Amino acid sequence: MKYLLILLILNSIILAQEPVHSSVSTYYENKTFSNSSQKTDGYVVGVGADIHHSDSMYKFAYEHGDTNTRQPPLKDDLKVDKLFFRYGYEVSENLEFNLNYIYISDNIAITDKGKAYAAGISYKLNKKLSSNFTQFYSDYEDFNVYQSDLKIDFKMKLKKIKMKLSSITKYMYIDEENINGFTKNAQKDYLTTGLKFHMHYDSYHFGGGAYFGKRAFGIMNDGFKIQHHAMEFDRTYAVGIGKNIDDFVVRLQYIYQRAIELPLATKEHVTVSNFRLIANYKF
Repeated sequence: MKYLLILLILNSIILAQEPVHSSVSTYYENKTFSNSSQKTDGYVVGVGADIHHSDSMYKFAYEHGDTNTRQPPLKDDLKVDKLFFRYGYEVSENLEFNLNYIYISDNIAITDKGKAYAAGISYKLNKKLSSNFTQFYSDYEDFNVYQSDLKIDFKMKLKKIKMKLSSITKYMYIDEENINGFTKNAQKDYLTTGLKFHMHYDSYHFGGGAYFGKRAFGIMNDGFKIQHHAMEFDRTYAVGIGKNIDDFVVRLQYIYQRAIELPLATKEHVTVSNFRLIANYKF
């Protein structure tokens, strides 16, 4: 709850500065694990805000997750709290810098009290083509992860249809400081690529995406998702639909992921099905 209080205080301070084209949001996720030796199902709830003021952008989110576990091997159900923050500064019409911060509280995993930091730069070549490079650093007690993200966005318009295509490349390097069960069966480094598509027509939104290539301990969603458990993912697919209702946007997403649980050192895949409902209010 202390993270939620910090979030609300920051929100109040920033809102007092007369923001423009900003939004607040909340979301709910339902997760189901198949073929997992540790987890069965769970949920995640979150709140956040995206505040634009002058040349600055403040984006933050707090989320809490509860997951039912198999006991044994685990002793308790999983409870996780995460705090995400991103600051962006527009130097010029074509150039922008960003800083990210993540904090994790986990009652089971050795990644409890983990932190992640990032710095990045975005450049717009023109109105249609832009890019962002962000360097992440995840700091855990027994290991660290260096992650480099390169994202390229291409926008186009076909009559009343607005579209955006995104290409994402992620490189992760795991620096194992102490021998531990989370990283001992992981690769030293990973390279994964992704494609995302978003289409806006009238008051409707449609989107989809996929990631290919293995990854572990990855930071996703521009620094607003972090996979801090010992799972090596090799497939991710997502589809979504949304609608504008006055100043509100409601979205429904389905995400499918396939992984192996690294501590078991097996090749038996676990699948994760995730339904996410997002409500966003723009002002």
